[in-house]
Amino acid sequence: MKKLITLAAVAAITLTFGATRASAQGPAGNGAGSAAAGNSGSSGSSHSFNPIHWVKKSKPAADDQAASTADRDKKLAANLQTAGVLAPNASLTETCAPFTALHDCLAALHASKNTAIEFNCLRANVTGVQTNADLSSCKSTSDKRMDLHKAIHLLKPEVDAKAQSKNAEKQAQDDLKNAA
Repeated sequence: MKKLITLAAVAAITLTFGATRASAQGPAGNGAGSAAAGNSGSSGSSHSFNPIHWVKKSKPAADDQAASTADRDKKLAANLQTAGVLAPNASLTETCAPFTALHDCLAALHASKNTAIEFNCLRANVTGVQTNADLSSCKSTSDKRMDLHKAIHLLKPEVDAKAQSKNAEKQAQDDLKNAA
């Protein structure tokens, strides 16, 4: 009999507290809509309980980024001139001005050296920008932008253009890693 009373008391307590906790949550997350909308009930504050949000992250200054980019470009230009990819008196900034991405310019420089195609011809076809460089020695140039392998194939059809462009892009990626 004593066990039966104890069991009934435990069951009654479990049902009472279990029902209370379930009703506090409400059906289907009552109040979740206002919490997601940014209303935190009666307090009206938007305090985050996530400790990651408590720490302010400082962003690097624009001057620091410009300085690191300039240092990288100097190192990159020196490495390319040593390898014979960039002319000793040429500026990397001026050479790569028509390109939208430095990686594309480096790949074109390497492809030019590897396939013995004049860089100005390759640059004109890849960027679609006609610079003041002499393009009279080019077989054909296009005023439309094209992929590197298509430009290589247009200027030198006897070369495996896809393999050469893939190799040049790998070399450009390695150059960027080494200059960082």
